[in-house]
Amino acid sequence: MERKQQVFVVDDDAGVREGLSLLLETVGLQAQLFASATEFLEAYNEDMVGCLLLDVRMPRMTGLDLQEKLRERGSSLPIIFITGHGDIPMAVEAMRRGAIDFIRKPFREQDLLDRINEALAADLCARRAVVTTQQTLQRVASLTAREYDVFEGVAEGKMNKVIGHELGISERTVEVHRSQVMKKLGVKTLAQLVRVKIETERDSIEN
Repeated sequence: MERKQQVFVVDDDAGVREGLSLLLETVGLQAQLFASATEFLEAYNEDMVGCLLLDVRMPRMTGLDLQEKLRERGSSLPIIFITGHGDIPMAVEAMRRGAIDFIRKPFREQDLLDRINEALAADLCARRAVVTTQQTLQRVASLTAREYDVFEGVAEGKMNKVIGHELGISERTVEVHRSQVMKKLGVKTLAQLVRVKIETERDSIEN
C-alpha cells in the first residue's frame, strides 16, 4: 500500500502557511506546516512522500540551504520554491540544483495548484521507478553464476554457440540457461533482456 502524499509547507510567515493550508485543503490535499527550514529538517525522514513547498528567503537557514541539506541526505522530494521578485536569481540557482519549479509572489492559486500536482506526479513516478529498479536488481541477483554469465553474453548480442564456446559448455546447455534467465528476469524478448542489463549497469554506476 502506497503512503499518502502530503505537501510540506515551509515558510516563516504564519499567514502564508495558513493560507496555503486552507487552499490545499479545498482540493483534498493534506499539508504539514513548518515555520522554518530548521524545523522541517529536524522532522524530515526518508519515508516522507509528496512535495515540498519552500520559501526561498528565511532567517537562519534559507530555502537553498535546506535544499542542499536534503540533497546530502539523498532526499528525492520534489521542491517548489516560493519567491519574491528580488529572489529570482536564487530561485534560478535552486532550479539548477534540481528544484522542480518556482512560483513568484503574488501567485495565482490555480498556477500554484498546477505546479503542486505536477510535483506530486513526479514524486509518485520516481518512487515507482525505484521500486521497479529494486525488483529488477533482486531478479538479477537470483541468477546463478552460470546463468549470469549466459545473461551477459546474450545481452551483448552473442550467439548461443559463441557463449557456449567461451564458457566451455554445449550450445544446448546455453539454451537451457537462457530459458531460465528469461524466466527469472520476467522477460520474453531479447530487447527486454537488454534493457534489464542496461538498468543494472546504470544502477552500478550511480552507486
